[in-house]
Formats: sequence, structure tokens, C-alpha cells
Amino acid sequence: MTMSLDETRSLAGAIRTEIGKAIVGQEETVEHLLIALVAQGHVLLEGPPGTAKTFLAQCFATATGMEFGRIQFTPDLLPGDILGSNLFNFQTSQFTLTRGPIFRELLLADEINRTPPKTQAALLEAMQERRVTLDGEAHALPPGFMVVATQNPIENQGVYPLPEAQLDRFLFKLLVPYPSAEEEAAIVRRFGQHSGPPRPAEFGIGAVADAASIAAAQQAVKGVTLAEEVIAYTVALVRATRETAELAGGASPRAAVLLANSARARAALHGRDYVLPDDVKALAASALRHRLLLSPAAEIDGRQVEDLVAELVERTEAPR
Repeated sequence: MTMSLDETRSLAGAIRTEIGKAIVGQEETVEHLLIALVAQGHVLLEGPPGTAKTFLAQCFATATGMEFGRIQFTPDLLPGDILGSNLFNFQTSQFTLTRGPIFRELLLADEINRTPPKTQAALLEAMQERRVTLDGEAHALPPGFMVVATQNPIENQGVYPLPEAQLDRFLFKLLVPYPSAEEEAAIVRRFGQHSGPPRPAEFGIGAVADAASIAAAQQAVKGVTLAEEVIAYTVALVRATRETAELAGGASPRAAVLLANSARARAALHGRDYVLPDDVKALAASALRHRLLLSPAAEIDGRQVEDLVAELVERTEAPR
């Protein structure tokens, strides 16, 4: 199955419309989820409880037709609870693989920062190579495997900071804020009539995509041109994060690759077969914020990573 860029843009629009039947606002978050989907990346959603992070992931999975799995991360969760295990079958005298919930197309890692780093690390191989290794044997995950993780802000009680290696596997870290007064009133009107937890089907959300159409959209992105000038700009922007005294740790080469890939995906979703510097600028904060560490002096001064990224974008000369 092949798909043109216009068809890719139309597919993304249909998914947006379907999600909009239940989700109020959060247009930018949905846009980034779509970009991550066609760029084959993973997304970390951070926000206070009650901001529909979990429900958004459920609606996204339903609209895209992806097989959905959810893991509620808790302090006592073990790696085997995520990956599965080989259990001995006494009838056949052989070990049988019992697959864990990670063997899904879209995995919701709910409140990922409520489990210790040892258990978080169970996702590393899966997110990087789309496979898991159990007792020395590799098992492939679905080709379009995608992780959408949620977490509460680090300053909340009972949470663990995600290791840098884990954070670097996420294409985007998206901040989910409280809604505006108008949006919150619309949420109450829409959900105040329902009792119990909301479900996508109750709002008429159905699948408008499938594995074949998503794979075709991902293939269409590969045809988007990334000019040498835009590559140089992306690299210069990422390297600038390693050269400012206000950052104790900058972004890795992986960040430059993922930022470029996501810029191509954004261009495709806008119906363009070429990347603009504006595509890189629009995604810089989401792709870099979780990869940067403030210096002690910057923390004392109350600096924010997002402000530093904006300043670096402003200072780095973009091609015309």
C-alpha cells in the first residue's frame, strides 16, 4: 500500500477529528502524537493528575486502530510483569513463552515514574530495537510498536526520576497543562453527564486507520526531502546545547537524528515534501527538554529549560 502526502495529511486530519469527539483542547499534544506516530517515535506526557493523559492515549489508540495495552506502573512492579516470562509446562516438559502486556502495537506506560529505575529499564531494548530478550532469546514486537508514557511532575511525592538513558529513548516530552476556563467548562459539560470512567466508544470514537495505512504514512515520510542546509541547522542547534554554560548536560547525536526525523514527519502532515527550518523550530522544545540538564547556577537563578531552548533557537542562524 502506497500513500501520497495529501493522503497522509488527510489521514492525520481524520484521526484528529475522531479524537476531538472526546478530548477537549490539547490540539498541540495530539499534533505531536501524530508526528511521533509517523516518525516511529515514543512520547512522554507529563502533567498533574486529572488532565486526561491516560484517556487521551486510549482515544489515540482507538482512532488509529492500534492494538492497545496498558501497564500501571507501581513501586512493586517487576520487569517480568512487563515483558512476560518462560514458564515450564509439565505436560509437554517444555518452557512456554507467556507474553507480557508489552507485546502490543501501542503500550500505555501509565505513571511510569512510580516504579524504580530497574523496572523502567525493562523498556529500553523494546523502545530502541522493538524487541525484547527473554532468557537469551529475542522476541520481535509489532513493527509499529509505540510507547506513550505518562508521569506526574517530579516534585510530587512517591515518584522516581527517569534515568537519562530512558529519557533519551523518547522522541518527545510533552507538558500537559491544566485547561483554560473555557475548556474546563466544556469538559464539565461533555463529561458531567457520564458516570464512571470515560471510554472512547461512549463518544463514538472508532478506528479511522489500521496497521497498513499507518505503515504507508510512515513510508511516505521517508520521501520528504531534508536539505543539507536544514541538516546543518539541526546539528548546529543540538550542538549549541552542549556549548552553553547554563546547561550541565546537552543533547546527544540521537537527539539530532530524532529531531530531523520528526521535522520530516511534521512536513509530511502539512502536505509538504520538504522540511523547513520552521519545522525544526516548532519541535525543538518538545524534542530537547527532557535531554537537557540545567547547571547548578542556572537552577539557582530559576532558569527553565524551555526558555534556554527558545534562546538557542533564536541565536542559531537558520537557513533562508
